[in-house]
Amino acid sequence: MGASPLYRDGRFHNTVAATVLPPGAARTAARRLLFGKEVRRPTGPVPLVRAGAAPAEGLHLTWYGHASSLVELDGRRVLFDPVWSKRASPFQFAGPRRLHPPPVPLGALPQVDAIVISHDHYDHLDLHTVRELVRTQEAPFLVPLGVGAHLDRWRVPRQRIVELDWDDGIDLAGLRLTATAARHFSGRGIARDRTLWGSWVVEVAGRKVFYTGDSGYFEGYAAIGEQYGPFEASLIQIGAYSVAWPDIHMTPEDAVKAHVDLRAGLLLPVHWATFVLSYHGWSEPVERLWREAKAFDVRVAIPRPGERVDVGAPPVVDAWWQPLSG
Repeated sequence: MGASPLYRDGRFHNTVAATVLPPGAARTAARRLLFGKEVRRPTGPVPLVRAGAAPAEGLHLTWYGHASSLVELDGRRVLFDPVWSKRASPFQFAGPRRLHPPPVPLGALPQVDAIVISHDHYDHLDLHTVRELVRTQEAPFLVPLGVGAHLDRWRVPRQRIVELDWDDGIDLAGLRLTATAARHFSGRGIARDRTLWGSWVVEVAGRKVFYTGDSGYFEGYAAIGEQYGPFEASLIQIGAYSVAWPDIHMTPEDAVKAHVDLRAGLLLPVHWATFVLSYHGWSEPVERLWREAKAFDVRVAIPRPGERVDVGAPPVVDAWWQPLSG
């Protein structure tokens, strides 16, 4: 970690300064969470899909809820930020609880070539999920610098842990996986920024997909698009935003702007629908995203959790969430 230009004074730093909670914002956010009138939960069961096996060729994306996603590219598979627990929390009796079950049991996932973690927050890195993946999968875990210490404590075999700095990449099973920049922070409990956060590029034979992880909008997306793009698809965070923390999560409008900067084809929104992590309405992120995508002529797919999307022939958006939005 000491060799990273992002690491100094015992912490990692963004290249563009980011404030987690500006002065006075915590009180405003708490008031909204307690007394706001937004409908933050679906009014009925979220429809789930259990897809069959994907074709060996082509690019397919499966969103399992929140940020957990599977990229299948010409027979290679990359699993991003898997969280199958009931809560995004260090405890199973407190903290944000799932609003829908996982659409498929963790043990029923196909064998993957890589398990990629964007950062160490509880809604992206989950102890119980990791332990089950160690048992049911053989793939290595690719993580930003420092996150490997969590996995090591959880007894993930060391040969299955690969740590990367931004712009470091690794060739694996016909894949090229590269850690790239993000504007966020890290920490579990009271420790903060002792591990790195990041976005990721997946490439197979010149075909590329981008995943944001968690990030505020920043000009780094244009730089990533220039250096690594264009991309056939992007998986972009759209939820858990607030005026109280504008630097660390994107709004849906920011997500469309980032997608355009990245020079990406199909946009698949993630990081919504599964956990209540902000005070906006449950379906507000996807409604705003859909409206903004149409305004900028951006192709978008909004699948149900577990529904596989063929990037070459994405389904027409059918607004399945609207009957559940109150």
